[in-house]
Amino acid sequence: MARAPLLQLTDIALTFGGAPLFANLSLVVQAGDRVALVGRNGSGKSTLMKVMAGLVEPDRGARVVSPGVSVGYMEQDPDMAGFATLGDYAMSALEPGEMYRVEMAGEGLKFDPARAVETASGGERRRAALAKLMAEAPELMLLDEPTNHLDIEAIGWLEEQLRTTRKAFVLISHDRAFLRELSRATLWIDRGMTRRQEEGFGGFEAWRDKVWEEEDQQRHKLDRKIKAEARWAVEGISARRKRNQGRVRNLQALREERSAQIKRQGTAAMALESGPSSGRKVIEAKEITKAYGDSIILRPFSLTVMRGERVAFVGPNGVGKTTLLKMLMGEEKPDSGTVVHGTNLIPAVFDQARARLDPEMTLWDSLTGDAEMRVSGQADQVLVRGVPRHVVGYLKDFLFDERQVRAPVKSLSGGEKARLLLARIMARESNLLVLDEPTNDLDVETLDLMQELLDAYDGTVLLVSHDRDFLDRVATTTIAMEGDGRAVAYAGGWSDYRAQRLEDSPDWTRTPAKSGDRKPESKRQKSASERLSFTERHRLEELPAQIARLEAEIAKLEGLLSDPELFTREPVKFRRATEALTARQAALAAAEEEWLALAERAEG
Repeated sequence: MARAPLLQLTDIALTFGGAPLFANLSLVVQAGDRVALVGRNGSGKSTLMKVMAGLVEPDRGARVVSPGVSVGYMEQDPDMAGFATLGDYAMSALEPGEMYRVEMAGEGLKFDPARAVETASGGERRRAALAKLMAEAPELMLLDEPTNHLDIEAIGWLEEQLRTTRKAFVLISHDRAFLRELSRATLWIDRGMTRRQEEGFGGFEAWRDKVWEEEDQQRHKLDRKIKAEARWAVEGISARRKRNQGRVRNLQALREERSAQIKRQGTAAMALESGPSSGRKVIEAKEITKAYGDSIILRPFSLTVMRGERVAFVGPNGVGKTTLLKMLMGEEKPDSGTVVHGTNLIPAVFDQARARLDPEMTLWDSLTGDAEMRVSGQADQVLVRGVPRHVVGYLKDFLFDERQVRAPVKSLSGGEKARLLLARIMARESNLLVLDEPTNDLDVETLDLMQELLDAYDGTVLLVSHDRDFLDRVATTTIAMEGDGRAVAYAGGWSDYRAQRLEDSPDWTRTPAKSGDRKPESKRQKSASERLSFTERHRLEELPAQIARLEAEIAKLEGLLSDPELFTREPVKFRRATEALTARQAALAAAEEEWLALAERAEG
């Protein structure tokens, strides 16, 4: 007998601000489901998750939860009124003897249960909300951007918890690697419609592109049919008016069908304009150190950043990534050593806390009030890379509509705030981009566009991020902050760093096995899972996709370099493409060698 679904939504309709967000939406979540919920920023993902959680009442339709099934929702902005500490909040639905569950989650997610609520940061509050959900372990977990404010170590812990749970979950995340690892089905919200595919996020982009291609073909056929009918109407309707009123009505129906089709929202029309070239040597740091009291942030560290490099800084929260970045930028002095900047640097900064946005200002004033963007005597114009633009038109490039232009910044979602900050940064010329956690809250399409922009940017990029996929796509050098003041430079992105550190990984890149999880060793032979560590098993699983990606990138670069005029026409692009090709060829050889070694060990 088939089991009842955990949750069922039927014929859901919901309207916000006069526009329908959902209409005739139905979905089912079964026991054991692992669903990636995807869609553009503003498409309604978080709202749909709140409907699933019973926190938002739809205008029409039914929400049914099977008897005895518990549904848990990770709140983005949890209400902690009445709780003294984060632990009190996280424990609120548990029995007194179950505090250990919160403590375990707190250790994995790196938050202190004893922290007073009134002194906790927004990130600590969100980690407490996530710990509360993980400790309660409901039959259905609804997770809205759980990796935001988590470092790579905590993301790894959460990934392992969700990989091994028997509970069902629905997951919203911008972290591709996280979604690929955990999802078995994909629920896609697009222009008020929901589509489901019984395949994880790894197959989403191919599915999405196929759906859009079929839409374009159907639209093209409909346009041709309308043209043919309209031609008939012009040429012969007067002679056949009485006999063909049905055909006239059919033409009108076709036109109504075409006008009712919802146009796909375009990608943000972002563009990065590099200013005058900086000197060849951008930053040179020699033997710099930093400590706060007895806490060593950085032991003697040297780094030379050349023009055009993309340098990523990785490591757990609190290890000193932002402090090192500030020292390299001259915003903070090292205790010892020197930092020398090259000539003609024009930096642009994307900050982690979105601190450069005033929450009380409107979007309009956030741009027109910026002294560097203001056009003298034109209250509705902003200067975009030296060219006046109407503020509304420029904001539309970043997917804001006219209704939002006069709204306060505090009304925006995290992704919308990120887009607004990008609009300010991209209006300026620069030759050095400093990006501190730029990927938080951005949707997949905007992340893709940002990657393409950085690929085409002639300047230099310094980047802090916990998004492993984004690091792999962008970084040419990775600085690993390994704790206790250690900072080590590696060629390539996150996967390249992991490959080079496979045999001697720092503790924060591992998920330690629990002693209770170990199986007794066979007298004959160990199982594959015992021959390989958790990190090595994970690498063996992820390497084929990395190899395929590297092969595709090499083919793309070889195609670009096959242009015999490229060197003469665009020497900088030629040099960067050549360097990228060499780096990816080396990374491919290393990945293939690593896969062979791990596969042999797994087979015994």
